[in-house]
Amino acid sequence: MPYPKNLLNDYETVALDLHPHWWYYTKALVAVGASIIFAIVVIVATDGSVQTFLTWVAIAAIVLSLGWLVKQYTTWSTTNFVVTSDRVIYRSGVVHKKGIEIPLERVNNVSSSQRIFERMVGAGDLLIESGGESGQQRFTDIKNPNRVQNLIHAQREANNSRMFSGGGNAGSDVATQLEKLEGMLSRGTLSQEEFEAQKRKLLGG
Repeated sequence: MPYPKNLLNDYETVALDLHPHWWYYTKALVAVGASIIFAIVVIVATDGSVQTFLTWVAIAAIVLSLGWLVKQYTTWSTTNFVVTSDRVIYRSGVVHKKGIEIPLERVNNVSSSQRIFERMVGAGDLLIESGGESGQQRFTDIKNPNRVQNLIHAQREANNSRMFSGGGNAGSDVATQLEKLEGMLSRGTLSQEEFEAQKRKLLGG
């Protein structure tokens, strides 16, 4: 399920829209396979009352593991990690939606980490440090985290360039642009003189 377009701001474009890596629901898939193998062993290698009891155990295991797999897959399909021209967005949930939004101008650093096995399957984690109240946000089971890291840096630079030029898309909200400039000033990306100059451009001074 892609990220809903009606949740985007005016003139905001999506550069990346990812579900978690398929490794997210692999454990549940393995549990289903193990339950089925157990059921086959019970049928082949046991008999009598023992077989009857273990058969019911195997059926219960299959039902529970299938339920887990459905839950994990549903969560996977309704979880989005999105990079737009303005924000990094994480959104998840089937009925009750929850999410995180980090404006690109508040992103201070993006780092990725992969264990050996994660490198083999193309998964990993992203750690985003921002100037917001949360400070750091870790996102797990990201597909090709190195590429995502580079993309976030590229989108951040493009966003900053639009702000420095005083442009952005025609019709963009001046108040939003001012808020972005204030965020850059507060974390030291802009000097006071640069902030005042950009502010004058936005206000037409």
